[in-house]
Amino acid sequence: MDTTITLQPLHHRGQESIALYYKNDPGLNRQVRMLPDVKWSQSNKCWYVPLSKKSYNDICTKLKNYATIITGELKEYLEKRKTIKAATVKKPSGSHSKALPASTAWGLNSRNLEALKKLVEQLKLKAYSTSTITTYRNEFMQLLQLLKEKPADELSPDDLRRYMLYCFEKHRLTENTLHSRINAIKFYYEQVLGREKFFWEIPRPKKQVQLPRFFNQDEIAAIIKAAGTIKYKVMLMLAYAAGLRVSEVVAIKITDIDSKRMCIRISQAKGKKDRIVTLSPVLLVMLREYWKANKLNKRGYLFPGQYPGEPYSSRSIQLVLAEAKKKAGVLKPGSIHALRHSFATHLLDKGTDVTMIQKLLGHNDIKTTLRYLHVSNRDLLQVMSPLDDLKLN
Repeated sequence: MDTTITLQPLHHRGQESIALYYKNDPGLNRQVRMLPDVKWSQSNKCWYVPLSKKSYNDICTKLKNYATIITGELKEYLEKRKTIKAATVKKPSGSHSKALPASTAWGLNSRNLEALKKLVEQLKLKAYSTSTITTYRNEFMQLLQLLKEKPADELSPDDLRRYMLYCFEKHRLTENTLHSRINAIKFYYEQVLGREKFFWEIPRPKKQVQLPRFFNQDEIAAIIKAAGTIKYKVMLMLAYAAGLRVSEVVAIKITDIDSKRMCIRISQAKGKKDRIVTLSPVLLVMLREYWKANKLNKRGYLFPGQYPGEPYSSRSIQLVLAEAKKKAGVLKPGSIHALRHSFATHLLDKGTDVTMIQKLLGHNDIKTTLRYLHVSNRDLLQVMSPLDDLKLN
């Protein structure tokens, strides 16, 4: 059989397709036109069908008696796509979104793509959070893209030292980003490849010391009043009243609220830790009003999202706060996390023991909680400025 059809991967109009390339033949053209879902691409000068197992089987079944089908390029593409899929990070089931974009991984050579895949697999096996896996994957891929054809597993400590200097001088990365990139690369060489711990040779940049941003109580009251619906008010009140992260707010289910013990259970928060926080009596009144106004699933999320069985999105809550701040005339910058900072700062102002605040916030290290001592006015208000002692009259 002299006639051949070469199957090639084709990205056309935002869709993956199978392109059919062959010399013009009237008889073969008639058979190709009979394929299900087949279309002609004028720009690519070929017939194409959707990239699916069904389409592939249709081609092989219907055209095998008319031409020799060459599938090498298509199979190579599918193998690489399979590896890229294994190296992507699927978001939690409640996010109702696809896996993170994998397009940038297509430019990697086979060895570095395999390195990326092994990094993600090892992170998953060690049960790292989706957020951490995403960060490590993306930071490691920055190195792999720069390497081009050079395999990552052949780099020396000196190579990596020069790379980190390049990141600092060329890209002017922040200290936090540089720390994340070092952590990702360190994980690959030490945890995936099992190399000796040599990263002590690569100095870490000193992080900036930044004080937590927070709102005063008048500002918070104004923001809550301006929030609009009772659902939005309860969201913001909950974040402030219990010092919650935005991810914790959206993850709370109705069964996590214990009105008899006046507490809220925070399940598998940052660091995969459960903790108990206090339930404010004022918040409880608002929660009951919210319950009456909405038909909620007793075993579902406190703030259900757009799709059944899914929570309200973190991004949407941030937008709720931004809109409420705008209406309230609060110009001070700060996200939902600023409400958490406000919770801790205001407790310190009232004289709450710092170790108790540490437990409520779920901090591993007391040093993290001690940052709030620098923004609390509990002691500062008792200090008189030396300006007050001057005799200026």
